[in-house]
Amino acid sequence: MSKRDYYEVLGVSKSATAAQIKSAYRKKALKYHPDRNPDNAEAEDNFKEAAQAYEILSNDEKRKSYDQFGHSGVDGAMGNGANGFGQGMSMDDIFSSFGDIFGDIFGGRQEARSGPQAKRGHDLYKELSISLKESYTGTKQEIKYYHFFDCQTCLGKGTKPGTSTKQCVQCDGTGQINRRQGFFMYSQACGACGGNGYTIPSPCKDCSGQSRTQKFDKFSITIPKGIFDSAELRVPQKGDAGVYGGPSGDLFLKIQIMPDRRFKRVGDDLECTVMLTYPQLVFGAHVEIESIDGTKETIKIPKGCPVGEAIIIAGKGFSKRRGTSFGNLVVIPQCHIPKKLDAETKKILSSYAQKIGSAVKDGGSSIAGFFKKFLG
Repeated sequence: MSKRDYYEVLGVSKSATAAQIKSAYRKKALKYHPDRNPDNAEAEDNFKEAAQAYEILSNDEKRKSYDQFGHSGVDGAMGNGANGFGQGMSMDDIFSSFGDIFGDIFGGRQEARSGPQAKRGHDLYKELSISLKESYTGTKQEIKYYHFFDCQTCLGKGTKPGTSTKQCVQCDGTGQINRRQGFFMYSQACGACGGNGYTIPSPCKDCSGQSRTQKFDKFSITIPKGIFDSAELRVPQKGDAGVYGGPSGDLFLKIQIMPDRRFKRVGDDLECTVMLTYPQLVFGAHVEIESIDGTKETIKIPKGCPVGEAIIIAGKGFSKRRGTSFGNLVVIPQCHIPKKLDAETKKILSSYAQKIGSAVKDGGSSIAGFFKKFLG
């Protein structure tokens, strides 16, 4: 039976680069590998065919000869001897020649390590509750928590001072023991070093070889004015210390703003209500109010001011996150309805109600409806 074109076998073009050829072979080997296709003769044949193609196309000289003369140009390079696979190749031949590829796919070939690798510490997360007033003015808060610090005895090395780590002799520092049973290959963590690739003959007594210890920490942080609910603040290098000299993680603070009895935030505006008498709404007035930070503001109530119509005091709201501008203070007028009236006041209001009647003349709310709350 005639042989298939090797480029066709791997599914690449004749202009494919060495990297593309290797990548294509990896995919074919992964697809037809015996571990994934047990007792499948067709898959085994495809596996061997892909190995034949890769053996030729991955070699510059053999590929050049194949491109020029086809299969006849490389048949001599694929005999049954040590330099080629040929028709009599075995799985051991393939694994022996292309072990690096199969190691990458099935278990991973790892580089030798003579000591621990530095790793970045974990980021930590905390929630911080503040009042609406504190979000308006800004504040300082003390943060208290436990986290990992570099061990000061071994300076983050994990070894007893004056000693060092050693490369594991069982796995030659790879952390894995590779085994082959027939044409099955598998890897497992080295039992001598726990898969680390190194051992610590004399671990630090304070950190037990872990390079860091857990301690209590506290520091003050400035919460900027204008911060909004659910905002996150990042405090660099205040997370867990890195392992074996790695950089520390960060601390992330999620801000929770507690509701206020008198004020609320709407976008960047600070909103509140003010109770006024009916005459103040009708005749207009100047009213002094106290803002959330304790400062005094005088607002002008226009004549005939409707209940619920916003009065804006520009620039007295929250500091905006971008730039130097501010939101507004928004005051919502409400009308105070007394629950009890003395006889004289009741008589005056009753006379007024009779005088103006109950008809709505300007599209506003019913006057009679208003006074029924007084006289009902």
